[in-house]
Amino acid sequence: MIDFILNLAWYWWLLIVVLIVALYDIFNKKHIILRNFPVVGHFRYWLESVGPELRQYIVANNREELPFNRIERGWIYASAKNENNYEGFGTDRDIYAHQYIFINNAMMPYKVEKEHISHNEPTFLPCAKVIGAAKGRKRPFRPASVINISAMSYGSLSAKAVDAMNNGAKQVHAYHNTGEGGLSPYHKRGADVVFHIGTGYFGVRDKEGNFSMEMLKKLVKDHPQVRAIELKLSQGAKPGKGGVLPGSKITKEISEIRNVPMGEDVLSPPTHSAFEGIQGLVDFVEQIAQETGLPTGIKAAIGKLEQWEELADIMKTTGKGPDFITVDGGEGGTGAAPPSFADHVSLPWVYGFKDLYQVFQKRNMTEDIVFIASGKLGFPAKAAMAFSMGADVINVAREAMISIGCIQAQACHNNTCPTGIATQNKWLQRGIVVPEKAGRLASYFKKFNKELLEITHAAGYEHPCQFDMRDVDVSIGDTNMTQTLEYTYKYQKTPVPFESMQSLKNCPHLGGK
Repeated sequence: MIDFILNLAWYWWLLIVVLIVALYDIFNKKHIILRNFPVVGHFRYWLESVGPELRQYIVANNREELPFNRIERGWIYASAKNENNYEGFGTDRDIYAHQYIFINNAMMPYKVEKEHISHNEPTFLPCAKVIGAAKGRKRPFRPASVINISAMSYGSLSAKAVDAMNNGAKQVHAYHNTGEGGLSPYHKRGADVVFHIGTGYFGVRDKEGNFSMEMLKKLVKDHPQVRAIELKLSQGAKPGKGGVLPGSKITKEISEIRNVPMGEDVLSPPTHSAFEGIQGLVDFVEQIAQETGLPTGIKAAIGKLEQWEELADIMKTTGKGPDFITVDGGEGGTGAAPPSFADHVSLPWVYGFKDLYQVFQKRNMTEDIVFIASGKLGFPAKAAMAFSMGADVINVAREAMISIGCIQAQACHNNTCPTGIATQNKWLQRGIVVPEKAGRLASYFKKFNKELLEITHAAGYEHPCQFDMRDVDVSIGDTNMTQTLEYTYKYQKTPVPFESMQSLKNCPHLGGK
């Protein structure tokens, strides 16, 4: 009898709750669905909220999703977990699709002798160029890995995510770009670091928000793991667009790292205040390089070329300017951007890079510049294509996030990332076990280098820098005929001086030491 009464009471309470919700829905003035369909209308909004997850695991096919489809994510996950990342029965890609790429293998692959360095260090794959050597910088730097972590700041990523990435990068001798949020304690776990300076000058700004050379010099002096400086002009996902870090997100730690006040919104303006014009940019880059002794470069998305041509002319005439250029594709990721920017502003990497490279190639300047490529290139075949076009190094961002557990929930802008990677929510961050995730990033990088080397050998080369535009075909036109990248994009990459992998190992400027 008591059980019956308790059950009856439970039903009454449920009915009361449903009636309250129904009355609220009927009289609300904001949502048509809820006014017209009380109570049950909530299921529509719930289904919409879990739509990305439903499409990701149930609706979309293996090759359909964007930004990264299930096969791409699966390869990264398997590589990161050191599991079988092969596939059976043959490709399920439409190899006749427009712009499909084919790497031209040699009749006789490159033969790796027993004494070759690849036998002892099968994933040893450093950059073929030394950053800063051409301009005589005091501390030139040869990246010890051709795949490295792109600019992602502490603030957009969680502390544990940055910690795991830096620890993982250390294991594979990759560098870790800080992003524009400054140098955090989590960037100091032992990996080489590229210090990224954005328009907000976070970490190297005075109380008024102006750039401080003295702070930068002290940062470089106190942290020898900082091997290069990158000045951001624009970002692929939102070029020419500033940003706001809400005051509610600024913790005491972030306040101290970025040199910004607590409780106030912090603006990243769309343009720099430390210099004016192209000549000002060149002078600023030279000033940073001279004062710090470090190679200094720029990062930008590519659109109009007039100012790039002006920059190239100044560099050719004076012998001054950036030591490296990071080309960010319009398909690149970001924590938050207006769709109009992410979808339409700036060129995709392949188009932007071929335009920019030719600006410097026409002036015989490509040998003195290290070209860093960024924009969904974290897969061996895509990297081979990038090297054939003139890239020297690959930076990965979202691929690195996926390797430590990102599920592409696309909630980065809401501070509700379910994996704890792109949120400051402490409860969600607790799911990240730093040593475990560091090992996964390292494993992904190792598998990437291993497969890129295997593709390189299949094409008859020892190092990816030896690829040229004739080594990759692309499907073009309605007849699905293929042509080389040289034919398609109307230029041929300038050969990169290369002696041997062993000579790279003996370089005194090699990173990761």
